[in-house]
Amino acid sequence: MTRDDAEQILIQAGQGGDEDFPLLEAAIACAIHEDPARDPQAAWALAETGVARLTERLTRESPEEALAETLAGDLRLTGDLLTYEHPDNADILAVAERRKGLPVALGVYYLHIARKCHLTVQGVDFPGHFLLRVETLEGPMALDPFSEGRVVLPSELTRRALHAGLTPNVADRLDRLMAPAPDRAVLIRLQNNIFARASAARDFPRAERAALRRALIDPADHRPWLDVAAAREGQGALAGALQALTRASALDGGATLAARAARERMRMKLN
Repeated sequence: MTRDDAEQILIQAGQGGDEDFPLLEAAIACAIHEDPARDPQAAWALAETGVARLTERLTRESPEEALAETLAGDLRLTGDLLTYEHPDNADILAVAERRKGLPVALGVYYLHIARKCHLTVQGVDFPGHFLLRVETLEGPMALDPFSEGRVVLPSELTRRALHAGLTPNVADRLDRLMAPAPDRAVLIRLQNNIFARASAARDFPRAERAALRRALIDPADHRPWLDVAAAREGQGALAGALQALTRASALDGGATLAARAARERMRMKLN
């Protein structure tokens, strides 16, 4: 698969609806877009093995137990505690090889495998730490893919929410803390992680690619183009930055004052 092929997959995913968003396929396309020299077969094979193991476990275990035992036990997927900031932790292909990563990267495998086995599992865009929502006979449960799929109790959710800076009246609302996120938002969160780490390392080409992938995944959102512009400016590509700012302004109806000011700054540098 080439980088152009990966972009076409992301464009098609971006143009489709949330209900049929191809999460794992799009996540793999993102990884190939970052480095086209790699083979995605290991990621697909991992997912297929997970589906077979989970199918077997569901005959004798509860959904939450079977999911955790399959992904963390059989597939050995867990959080990277020692090198959390390593770029590979946000790369879906590297996660398949290393069997460790960020919560949201691990969550992509949890979500894909669980749904192939007809479980109702969704991502939770929890502040500071991605979680999973699993529907069970006892009601929805929160699982932490970073901590080997363990159940997160409501009291722990509230504690985490308060630690993340949410107000007490919000931190006590489990319906809001466990609100399901669409798969598109899950993949955007993963690309946001890549963009933030690349920007902090001043790796502006990598930051630009991550921001561009967000723009393809959610073509109605102007904000990725602001990040594309910032990454291009960091590389000294001022004409390209101006083009990205123009895209952002067009999508936002011309109401983004920050984009307008940045565009004028670009023009001054170009003249």
